[in-house]
Amino acid sequence: MSTARIFRPAKDPTQSGLARTKQWTLEFEQTSPRETEPLMGWTSSSDMLQQVRLEFDTKEEAIAYATREGIAYRVEEPQVPLRRGLSYSDNFKYNRTAPWTH
Repeated sequence: MSTARIFRPAKDPTQSGLARTKQWTLEFEQTSPRETEPLMGWTSSSDMLQQVRLEFDTKEEAIAYATREGIAYRVEEPQVPLRRGLSYSDNFKYNRTAPWTH
């Protein structure tokens, strides 16, 4: 059986919301290369575990599931964002700490 990866998905860079970033995901790593089907040109694989994607509320639940099922896993901790994004209205606050530049 292949190794599973337990991680928390990053925020979609094109969206401002944090939907689907609070749950932990268990995905299996690719064990066989993908192949191009000659007739239609679709990409296929003989590894069915690549289609499995399980979501858990906490990291501990994902680890408990992997150990209970005998799945080898590795945990990837989420990276902390470097700064908090500001809203557009913050540019016009009267108690602004940075000077107005334009």
